[in-house]
Amino acid sequence: MANYDVLIVGGGVIGLSVARELHRLGQRRIAILERGQIGREASLAAAGMLAPNGENEQIDDFYRFCDASRRMYPEFAGELLTETGIDIELDQTGALFVAFTEEDSKDLAVRCARQTAAGVPVEDLSHAETLKAEPSLSMNVRSSLYFPNDWQVENQRLLRALTRYANKNDITLIEETEVDSLVLEGTAVRGVTTSNSQLSAGTTVLAAGAWTSQIAINNARVPFSVKPIRGQIISFAPRERLFRHVIYSHRGYLVPRADGRVLIGATEEDVGFDHSATHEAEVQLINAANEFSPMFGGRPVAETWTGFRPFAEGGHPIVGEVPGYKGLYVATGHYRNGILLTPITARMLAQKIVGSSDESLWEHFGAVVTPPAEKNAAA
Repeated sequence: MANYDVLIVGGGVIGLSVARELHRLGQRRIAILERGQIGREASLAAAGMLAPNGENEQIDDFYRFCDASRRMYPEFAGELLTETGIDIELDQTGALFVAFTEEDSKDLAVRCARQTAAGVPVEDLSHAETLKAEPSLSMNVRSSLYFPNDWQVENQRLLRALTRYANKNDITLIEETEVDSLVLEGTAVRGVTTSNSQLSAGTTVLAAGAWTSQIAINNARVPFSVKPIRGQIISFAPRERLFRHVIYSHRGYLVPRADGRVLIGATEEDVGFDHSATHEAEVQLINAANEFSPMFGGRPVAETWTGFRPFAEGGHPIVGEVPGYKGLYVATGHYRNGILLTPITARMLAQKIVGSSDESLWEHFGAVVTPPAEKNAAA
């Protein structure tokens, strides 16, 4: 039976980053347990956008939570480069939200007024200004909003950096091992059982994304619900770089990579754990690409892939101690914002585990990160 100080269930970007932060805070004997291969699920499938303005309609606590994490990225990226030698390609060019129809234009006008009133940096660009910013866009574009504080990273390089940090610092990575249940002593969680072993730990962290709710405690499920929402993405591989900004519309998004690739996403499908890439979704995404630009017309799709976003009740993350179970923590339900919320989730949870938490963060974002079971218990 292997013994660890901290056992993290889930080897995606959240689990890896929590392990890194715990190690930086002095924790040792850390293991990450992954049902498949490290970093091969939602974290790999993501588009890497750091876009609280494009992704959130309202300026509320959740928006501020997302924006606080975005502001951590320059320091986070610099630290990872120093620690691992891997550049995660933080791109701070900004994002455009474009309008192609009269209805789009009306919606962007409302959004611009609301975000300007809230102090969000945003610029209202005309047809000509939008095409000056992105000459490869369709001439049908009517206007756009420019968000200088919506960025992106190359999520695959982020995963490689976090994995290299783990390997360099003796964080144990256990792959192809699925958790059957948590080990209880009274109300204290003391580790996990798998199909062929038992792993003990003083602290257990559930960061298994869309699979978190499948983990059992004494033949019952964990006290919160997370389900998979399939997202399909396609990419094109033009020889030249066509775009500079992340670009949104009401029918999709476009993410340009430094190597010239262009990602078009993404669907949202409540189909369980069906990993299929469908023809219908590909057609939908190709149509979105063609609306963005005539440059995609006739170009073959270079790649198609799917991922499962972890959706929790209310659409907000579940991060913190699991009420009623000593030594059990959770970090899941990040839905469309897993890459964006990586640094703040890791810092808050790791500090909570070692007892050096900035309680002002938890107080401010409590409505966002408190597990539903705890809310119900307090009601």
